[in-house]
Amino acid sequence: MNNTRRDFIKAGFALGAAFSMNDLGGLFAAQPTTTANLVSGPNGKPVLVAVRDGTRVAMLERALAALGGIENFVKKGQTVVIKPNIGWDVPPERSANTHPDIVSRLVTLCLAAGAKEVSVFDHTCDVWAKCYVTSGIRAAVEKAGGKMVPGNDEKYYRETKIPGAVELKEAKVHSLILDSDVFINVPVLKHHGGATMTACMKNLMGVIWDRQYWHRNNLHQCIADFARLRKPALNILDAYAPMVRNGPRGRSEADVIFTKSLLAGTDIVAIDAAGSRLLGHEEDGIPHVKIANDSGLGSCKLDSLKIERIRLAA
Repeated sequence: MNNTRRDFIKAGFALGAAFSMNDLGGLFAAQPTTTANLVSGPNGKPVLVAVRDGTRVAMLERALAALGGIENFVKKGQTVVIKPNIGWDVPPERSANTHPDIVSRLVTLCLAAGAKEVSVFDHTCDVWAKCYVTSGIRAAVEKAGGKMVPGNDEKYYRETKIPGAVELKEAKVHSLILDSDVFINVPVLKHHGGATMTACMKNLMGVIWDRQYWHRNNLHQCIADFARLRKPALNILDAYAPMVRNGPRGRSEADVIFTKSLLAGTDIVAIDAAGSRLLGHEEDGIPHVKIANDSGLGSCKLDSLKIERIRLAA
């Protein structure tokens, strides 16, 4: 047994004998020989692209190419908002935040596609200015030509109704999410003590003002409810080094394993289901993923979806 496999089991997320690090929870198992009966994304593209064994930037670029390129999502003259996880005042090695390399490259690609402006923000948990700096994201974004916007003041948020919601019927939402032409969601995959997992849907807690309401009022239902408001045009999940315990902040680099993976696609539920598999859970094993699936907000039934699985050269 190699060290990576041993560490994964020690973390308590293995699925037993059926689980193998060779296919990362089955996500990278052999594809069906035909995709004729599988649900496709827009223009016949995959619903989900799963890439492994490359650098973060190389995997991002390969995933975007499989989805038709960034130009498929960003048009000339549009305003773009990118929402990474920047919640914590810790360095990139801790994997509590989205890695700055991914955010920086994404900003560069959006601007190259003709975006008028690319803004990046998060409503952080630790002091916002420190999170922006320590995460490495502020420097990376500004170097790439993007704009860092605060999320720490209620004046940036507007009361917004959420049609069809069960629990979270309204919320104060950051104006960038409401007003930007293109919304790209770029979380990091990790363990979360309250929600079990942080991935794409959970990352959206960073675009609203009152997170505590969610924690007091059926967190999983609120996470699924908010996914009704505005679906991101594109979701990119940084799964290169998932935090598998002590989330969401983590305690040390010992909480991290290296799966060297990245997931991208248009179906927020499908990506979260795949992220769940990477953390050793069933694809519908995270309650908010199942609720969102059952509510018709996307599909967690990965076997029914067109998925492009890519393994890059080491």
